[in-house]
Amino acid sequence: MSAATIEIQPRVREIAFTDDEMLSVRLIDGRIVLIPLGWYPRLAQATQAERQDWRVFEDSDERDIIHWEQLDELIPVIALLTGTPSRESKRSFDNWLAERSKK
Repeated sequence: MSAATIEIQPRVREIAFTDDEMLSVRLIDGRIVLIPLGWYPRLAQATQAERQDWRVFEDSDERDIIHWEQLDELIPVIALLTGTPSRESKRSFDNWLAERSKK
């Protein structure tokens, strides 16, 4: 049995947040992916202004990565499509929260 190889990379068209509970990512091909904010604690803690300050860049394999510079958050689109939540450790997140509260 052979496995299909996917040559087309999913591309981001726009990002929105719904009711402070979900991240909505619209792809160029028309799909919309909804992700619980709880999967990405930094986004869950972010202000509306911080959430809206995002950009997309490509990694070395030409895959889209969504980046929130103010939050130091990077999310590969492929992670959203495969249902992979943040892998940030509790210690790292707690340190980020502590630094954030000093500002």
